[in-house]
Amino acid sequence: MNDLTPIEMDELRLLDESESPRPLRRRIGRTGWILLLVVGVALAWFLLRGGSSPAAAPTLPVVTVATPLQRDVTGWDEYIGRFEASRSVELRPRVSGQVTAVHFQDGQFVRHGQALFTIDPRPYQASLAEAQAGVATARSDVALANSDLERALRLVEDDAVAKSEIDALRARVTAANASLAAAQARVRSRSLDVEFTTVRAPISGRVSDRRVDPGNLVAAGDGPAATLLTTIVATDPLYFAFDGSEGLFLKSKREGQRRGAEVQIRLQDEADYKWNGELDFTDTGLDQNSGTIRARAVVRNPDNFLTPGMFGNMRLASSGSENVLLVPDTAVQTDQTRKLLLVVDKEGTVSAKEVALGPVIDGGLRVVRGGLTAGDRVIIEGTQMAMPGGKVTARSGRIEPPTIAKPNAATAEAPPGAASLTG
Repeated sequence: MNDLTPIEMDELRLLDESESPRPLRRRIGRTGWILLLVVGVALAWFLLRGGSSPAAAPTLPVVTVATPLQRDVTGWDEYIGRFEASRSVELRPRVSGQVTAVHFQDGQFVRHGQALFTIDPRPYQASLAEAQAGVATARSDVALANSDLERALRLVEDDAVAKSEIDALRARVTAANASLAAAQARVRSRSLDVEFTTVRAPISGRVSDRRVDPGNLVAAGDGPAATLLTTIVATDPLYFAFDGSEGLFLKSKREGQRRGAEVQIRLQDEADYKWNGELDFTDTGLDQNSGTIRARAVVRNPDNFLTPGMFGNMRLASSGSENVLLVPDTAVQTDQTRKLLLVVDKEGTVSAKEVALGPVIDGGLRVVRGGLTAGDRVIIEGTQMAMPGGKVTARSGRIEPPTIAKPNAATAEAPPGAASLTG
């Protein structure tokens, strides 16, 4: 019953052959879709890559370059010092007593001889009157002694008076004259005491605050034993005291600097050397501990702007003028302890040059003492965009000399060896 006939077997074989290729076609169709997707992605990537434009080349930074400025400068030695009063007085009373009046305002400028304090003069006026009475008594004694001597001399011709009596009368006249001179000296002394009850300014200058108010008792004495009333300092002229090293002292001696040499001074908040003076004094020897020598200059102060105790920078001409190179101080770069200038060659390549610097001249120009030539093209603007070894676009510029209002106003902000423009 289960046996198949030949016809049925053939039909079954045909049926199997018709159904077997379907899985193969299904697999081939899935693979084709995957390949088509891969080809599409690759084509899109190729199209996108081929359609994008190449990146533009970066532009070179633009900097301003200029050759160094050449000028003649005067060499200076710079010092730091302090202003001092040319004269200073501690005002103390020469007589004791009670202060009855003060005749000045604290900090006022006073003139020589101006009354400042009054001490009660009545006790001294009484002593003066007593001394004057003593002078009158002494004069009467002198007159009486002279009269007695004259009478005795008339009696000598008649041998009525002994010569010893005449000698005694003459001695009496001499003693009376001596007593009169002593009485007159006491009057002068008491007059001075009365005069000293008005305490006057011994010098012209600026007076400090009063240390004693009216009503207080003050004591006379020698030196610090006397009561301090106030102090007065002379402010015109002033001294500028400073210390110089042994090396600078030797340098100035060899250059022939002497008393009367011109100095220029600027204050801590000033850019210009506005104050002029003359070298007035150099000490007789160097300090063995510090190796410095003390010196001072005299500075006029007609408007009393300067005050004793102020600090200042002083410069003293140390040599003749010399020709140097100048660049803007803003162009100087610092690499740890080195000072550098960026220069550009003809191909536009930046390089750094180590230089030896001098002072800053008024107007912001720095003196270059070494490491730079007059033909170097120095970057004066755009230094922050330039790197050594890199390329830049150089734009030509010019270093302008500083504008100096006064010939003696050029400044040098540097240690010893400063300079200023001379032409």
